[in-house]
Formats: sequence, C-alpha cells, structure tokens
Amino acid sequence: MHGTKPAALVTNAAGFAGPPAVDALLAAGFRVLAHDRSFGDDAVWAAYARGRGGLDRIDGDTPEACVEQAFALCDTLSALVSNDHYPAPLHDTPDVDPDVLRANFEALVAFPFALVRAALPRLYGQDRANIVLITSNRMRLPMAGAAIPEAVRAAANGLVRPLAVECAPHGVVVNAIAPNFLYSEAYYPNAVFRDTEAGRRYIADSVPVGRLADPAEIGEVIAFFATVKSRFMTGAVIDFSGGWPFGTPRPEAGD
Repeated sequence: MHGTKPAALVTNAAGFAGPPAVDALLAAGFRVLAHDRSFGDDAVWAAYARGRGGLDRIDGDTPEACVEQAFALCDTLSALVSNDHYPAPLHDTPDVDPDVLRANFEALVAFPFALVRAALPRLYGQDRANIVLITSNRMRLPMAGAAIPEAVRAAANGLVRPLAVECAPHGVVVNAIAPNFLYSEAYYPNAVFRDTEAGRRYIADSVPVGRLADPAEIGEVIAFFATVKSRFMTGAVIDFSGGWPFGTPRPEAGD
C-alpha cells in the first residue's frame, strides 16, 4: 500500500537520470512521485507508467506546483531528487544569444533552487529528509564553446554546500551526483557514441572505464543517497564519470 512506503519526488523524470532514478527508487521500496511537464499528456504518462507499479504523476509547470502536488499526495517526502538537464550544444561566444545563458540558468540552477526552497518548510517539519541534486562535472575539463553549460553547471554544484550547511540543523541532508559520460540520447546518443568508430574511440580515449555509464549504474547511486541514514553524509558533490578526467603519461627522455 502507498501509505506504508516512504515517498520520493523525482523531477524531470522522463530524461537524463530520471528513468534510472525512478526505477531504482521503486526497487528500493519507495512510492515514487514522478514529475515531468510532458506527463500532462495522458498518453505520455500511460506509456511512462506502464510496468512501473507504485508510481504517481506530477506534471506541474513550476517548482512550487511540483511541491504542492507532491504534498497533496503524501504527508511526508523522504527523498527529493532534482534531476536537471538542458540541451548543451557548443557555441562560439561572439555568436551566442544571451538568452541561451538565461535559459540554461533557469533550467539548471533556478529550477532546483526554487524546488528546494518550496520544499524546505515542509521538510523541516519532518524527522529527516534526503535531497539529491543531479548536476554535472563537465567543467573539470574546460572545452572551447562550452562557457555557458560549464558556468551554469558550476553554479548548480555551488548550491550544494551552503544548502547542506543551512539544512543540517533540521535533519535534512543535501548531496549531488555530478555525472559525465552517462548514456542518454540527449547528451551521448547511441548513433554517435556507440554506433560509429569515431564515437567509440572518443569514449575509449576519454574514460578510464572505457565505456559510457549504463543508466542503471547512476540509479544505484541515486538510491544510495535517497536512502542514506547518516546525517553526517551531507554537502558532497560526487563525481560519476568513470575516472574522467585523467592525464596521459608524460614522455620520458629518449621517447
């Protein structure tokens, strides 16, 4: 029964780390409140929910609406997973429209901040809660043309520690998982990175593990942070990138 299960809200559940987060949390025994704006379409929701028992629909357009819908369905939230993603094509800085920066910031920083802000008064009234932000560690190796996504992802990671400090006295922990080289059609589509020799070689040369991450692997880490009991485990930004970035050995004399 729903009433006997802990509840978890997963935002933007249709993309990026959303599906593996939902599946891992269902497997861990959660009642999952799955949010996506596309779920306002009954056919989209039915296709997503098929085979996923224990799932409830959240389709709010704003972070505040998501929180209101979630707490209308359950009295407490044990976990809040803010799964934030946005298209990240490369742009030469002189050619980029500043509105692209604003849109990235809105999706990747303002939305999770507003979500947490709206939820905290309710979470503070509980015994405990776990907040998990899905961000990125792409800025560890700067790339030409990536000033906007890397700056915005850095800002998202910058939310974690001050929020953790603020929430700590209330029994709420805040952590982030920062992936790169996670398979998704949005960022690392099969048609390029698995189906072409150039794509496979790029992954093999870039990632010590030698492959893209399977989505189920990040689901396992999300479930860990959503279920962690220690209140000391807070303020962490955990890289999930197969050992990337790394340096190649320097040449020796005579090479």
